Order: sequence, then structure tokens, then C-alpha cells
Amino acid sequence: MLNIVLFGPPGAGKGTQSQKLIARYNLVHLSTGDLLRSQIAQGTELGVRAKKLMDEGLLVPDEVVIGMIESQLANNTTAAGFIFDGFPRTVPQAQSLDALTQRYDTGVSCMIALEVAEEELVKRLLERGKTSGRPDDQDETKIRKRVTVYNTETAQVASYYAEQSKFHGLNGIGAIEDIFGQICEIVDQHQPATPVADSQTATDEVKA
Repeated sequence: MLNIVLFGPPGAGKGTQSQKLIARYNLVHLSTGDLLRSQIAQGTELGVRAKKLMDEGLLVPDEVVIGMIESQLANNTTAAGFIFDGFPRTVPQAQSLDALTQRYDTGVSCMIALEVAEEELVKRLLERGKTSGRPDDQDETKIRKRVTVYNTETAQVASYYAEQSKFHGLNGIGAIEDIFGQICEIVDQHQPATPVADSQTATDEVKA
């Protein structure tokens, strides 16, 4: 499987690039936010537990989020791979994800982080706020806080994947297609090897 962790601060263009990657590599999109909302709407055991915690103003623990991700892995065993959107955000989450994917004989192929200067992010989000309707896209103080939280959370996760030679930082400023092309170059370096067909193996043995 080809499993990509795609990171980027608010306004970096991660959503746009995620959709292009999904279309090109036929990946299943795993957004923890979407998963939480879906599980709650379906009234699953995990969803009920998550809603109870959220109603009490508590954070949903890692094991609940990992449980939701595992259900998706179990339901998509024939998928070409997954793109993890905004997860993992901490080293313990990254370790849990490694342990989970190993149980399915796969693993994280690479982590790609779109890097954009804070001032550019603020400019983009304030502009987006004119049409998005999101209050947090219209308040500069909130925007800067979101960027700070992102940078704080991802720093250690980036180091974690760098130690595995899987982390790639990429300039998120430029034409969408140019950035996408650079992302694809990175992804293609981490593509799982395609098994040689039995017939081809037999032919090679005869030639030998």
C-alpha cells in the first residue's frame, strides 16, 4: 500500500493537494475530523463514546481515533493506499499509527509537509474568510494561534518521520500544478515495489 501523511498549516493548500493525490493514486482519504463526524452520525460504539467526551468538553483520546482509523483499514483492505489528513499530530499518535498499519502488513510510506510563511498564511486565510463563512478565517488573532498550534504539534512529528527517512518538507508557495508535480516526485520515490509476475519470473529463470 501507498500510505501518505500530508501535513500543512491552515491555508497551505493541503485540501487542494489532497484531492489531487487521491485522484492520481486512487487513495482512500482518511480525515480524523470527517471520521469523528461520520461515526457520531452513524451512532457507532466509537461515535457514541466520542460524542459523550466532546459533549463534556473533553478531547477525544488517541485510542478512540486510532479505533476509527482501524475500522477504515479493515473495510478497505484492497485499497491502493490511504492519505492521512491531519493525523498523526503527536509522536505517540505516530507510534500508534505505525503499530496499527503493521498489523495490516503495511506502513506509512512518507510524510509530506507543505511549508508556507506565517504572513502568507494570514493573508490567504483572511482572503478565504471573505467567502468561507468561517469565523476562524476572519480573525487574525485566531489565525495566528492556529498556525502556532500547528507548528508546535508538527515539529516533533516531523523529527519522528525524519529519523525514518520519510519526512519531506516542501515549499507550499507557487502554482498548484507545480507544487503537485513536486509532491508526486516525492511520492513516486516511496511507491511500494510491484511484485514480479510468476510468468515473468519463470521466463527470467529460463534465460538464466
